[in-house]
Amino acid sequence: MGVTAHYAVLTLFSLLLLFPFIWMISTSLKEPSQIFVFPPVFLPSPIRWVNYSEVLHLIPFHLFYFNSLYIAIVVVIGTIFFASLAGYAIGRIPFAGRNLIFLLLLSTMMVPSEVTAIPLFLFMRDIGFINTHLPLIILPIFGAGGVFGVFVMRQFFLGMPKDLEEAAMIDGCSQFRIYWNIMVPLARPAIATLTIFTFLTSWNDFFEPLIFINDRKLMTLPLALSLFTDEAGTSWHHLMSASTMATLPLLIVFFFAQKQFIEGVAMTGLKE
Repeated sequence: MGVTAHYAVLTLFSLLLLFPFIWMISTSLKEPSQIFVFPPVFLPSPIRWVNYSEVLHLIPFHLFYFNSLYIAIVVVIGTIFFASLAGYAIGRIPFAGRNLIFLLLLSTMMVPSEVTAIPLFLFMRDIGFINTHLPLIILPIFGAGGVFGVFVMRQFFLGMPKDLEEAAMIDGCSQFRIYWNIMVPLARPAIATLTIFTFLTSWNDFFEPLIFINDRKLMTLPLALSLFTDEAGTSWHHLMSASTMATLPLLIVFFFAQKQFIEGVAMTGLKE
């Protein structure tokens, strides 16, 4: 198969993967009467830009957007900090039982979130965190997402040469200074990888907000999208408009971090 055929196959698969996204944008610009017509209409006529402004008036979309954004940013920062600390300690500092600790951490990722939902809800209720954003921040940082971050950072730090640490120790650097001034700047590819995965998971999380949030003002975007469905049916043009706006931060994060993301995947062994 020649180069042209390879590119043709890749282009075909790319279009298949992009089709749901293209359909979402197309539907967000349609009138309700055009959504389910046959044959399907890909280029709406007329283009109904007012769908987007109507979304902002139907629900406090800006508030839900802010809730999701600040929660995702705090989760990303917290996960990167604690995961890089633990990953560096497990990967670079020799101490008794570190492999056992790492194995125990990884084993927690094998427990489905549905199994721990009720115990976590009862625990958060007892300490007064229900109907706050604290469970949506604390649980991802120190839960399965944080363990995944530890794995990513450990894999990266294992590949760093020991000469860097030895030279720094000779110069009188403390262990934390080696971590902060030498290892963290070199770990930008792994951090970019972890940033994308963590932001994506937090931004799209529906299950945990559904459990811990009751107040409408505290809702995140995934919960807010469900507001377009009621007893009368689903307002598809509004739902697709809101979904399009909700997708933009994910595209922006990946666009700016894609180079480091690809390098981080290759260096941490996630491709396997």
